[in-house]
Amino acid sequence: MDISARKQSDSQLVTLRGNLRLGPGADALRNLFDEFLLADEAHIVLNLAEVPSMDSSGIGVLVRGLTAMKERGGSIKLVQPSKMVLQTLKLVAVLNLFEVFESDDEAVQSFG
Repeated sequence: MDISARKQSDSQLVTLRGNLRLGPGADALRNLFDEFLLADEAHIVLNLAEVPSMDSSGIGVLVRGLTAMKERGGSIKLVQPSKMVLQTLKLVAVLNLFEVFESDDEAVQSFG
């Protein structure tokens, strides 16, 4: 799992590459969300175009992160989740919790 983050407008744009599964990938994303919360950064755009799959640990990190961001007036918005990730999120009935966008820019602007 490779994670990169950069500031765009008033949002943190996070790009993930690789499977979001139990272990270092999920832990690294959880730690990044914690860092954002400490820095009072609650507008998160998460690009999932290069995430082929995720397991329950990855889903848990996303849902807990979303809850924490919403408590601070923000959100986590998903960009281009792969077909398998979309199916997984639908299967566990959490896809409806997230807004999904076709581009990073659209997701960033939606915080406007």
